[in-house]
Amino acid sequence: MKLLLKILKVIGIALLSLILIITITGYFLSEKLPEGQQGNEADKLAEKILEELNYEAYKNTKVISWTFAGIHSYEWHKAENFVIVKSDDYQVKLDLKDYSNSEVISSKKSDDDKLIKSSIKNFNNDSFWLIAPYKLMEDNVERRIVEENGNKGLLITYTSGGSTPGDSYLWTVDENNRPKSFKMWVSIIPVGGIEAKWKDWVETQSGMIVSTQKSVFGIPIDITNLETKP
Repeated sequence: MKLLLKILKVIGIALLSLILIITITGYFLSEKLPEGQQGNEADKLAEKILEELNYEAYKNTKVISWTFAGIHSYEWHKAENFVIVKSDDYQVKLDLKDYSNSEVISSKKSDDDKLIKSSIKNFNNDSFWLIAPYKLMEDNVERRIVEENGNKGLLITYTSGGSTPGDSYLWTVDENNRPKSFKMWVSIIPVGGIEAKWKDWVETQSGMIVSTQKSVFGIPIDITNLETKP
């Protein structure tokens, strides 16, 4: 028993030390959310990004299917406002107009309410990684131009919607106005200014242009099994 207590004490000290290191590191690495200028210039840059990615095709796409990071798969019937969320253990149908009408189709788990809530959270996160550039001109978005290292970026703040309203992202684009990366100031990450890069752009069956690999800290996050129906 004494040996077990000693081991637990050592583990506890190690965990506290790790938390302290992460906190201190985060303090020094964290970037302050930049200030920017709202107005016509910011809106024009957002519109150029949407034009480059064929926003009209996205609007007219009726169904989007994909697998996120090899974990969750989705069949989003965008035109009908529902999505089927799938994993090895369950299948859930989310009613995007009214979450209370969502249902568990099949599951190896017993708590349907908890499963529906986690599916909503997963869909909000995983669909954002897929279609974030298409959301730049939505009503719940504030857009600002930011000057950084001689280049202009587009600072986006979501005032409502999703699982974490208030999050901000600073987008950078290439010479064709295609997104290259963004920095994040989000509630779930204690360090501000973490960068995510966007790679491997493809044109889908419906004409949407989508990045199929994102990377954070150099760790790739792959979008696979991507299909769209016009």
